[in-house]
Amino acid sequence: MRALALLLVPFALTAAACGQEARPAGDPTAADLPEGAAQAIFASGCFWCTEADFEKLDGVVEAVSGYTGGHVDNPTYRQVTGGGTGHHEAVRVIYDPDAVGYAALLDHYWRNVDPFDGGGQFCDRGPSYAPAIFTLDEDQADAARASRDRVSARFDREIAVDIEPAGDFWPAEDYHQDYAEKNPLRYSRYRLGCRRDQRLREIWGDEALGANG
Repeated sequence: MRALALLLVPFALTAAACGQEARPAGDPTAADLPEGAAQAIFASGCFWCTEADFEKLDGVVEAVSGYTGGHVDNPTYRQVTGGGTGHHEAVRVIYDPDAVGYAALLDHYWRNVDPFDGGGQFCDRGPSYAPAIFTLDEDQADAARASRDRVSARFDREIAVDIEPAGDFWPAEDYHQDYAEKNPLRYSRYRLGCRRDQRLREIWGDEALGANG
């Protein structure tokens, strides 16, 4: 899992970072938000990439990498990627609904995910990298299901992206946050080596990557 990325990160940094614990958070529906802001939670494989993809979208205030969908409190990166906690790598997107709506976030999400691969995403394999949309209320759930139906109809194929009610969201360790910005060369090599953008363009053509294309 993420073998290329681990090769690019110095051993000392990796060993120290894996020993850190995620910052506790809990129920995202009870989280404090900036006045007028809303939130959404998406998983599309490596959260470094999901975070970077959403932070380029106009109207997004912040994107936070983390873990959700599992049964272990305050999980670490090592626990999650090692399996057994049930968590996905995911991103909590805080956005201004006056500038970008949830429907636009969904459109952006689909064009940054391989919707046919439920066993992981791109070069990252295993349940922690499986794609999913975690909904915070019935309106989001209805919108997410409708968007998935449209994608399924477009390709005339079954879609492997799960839609689940959001549970506890645990922000990932500090070294994962804003990884693309803090480590641009390592991030670019990882993303290129994972063939993420190449696969997205195979699926979506000129629409690939949404606002980032």
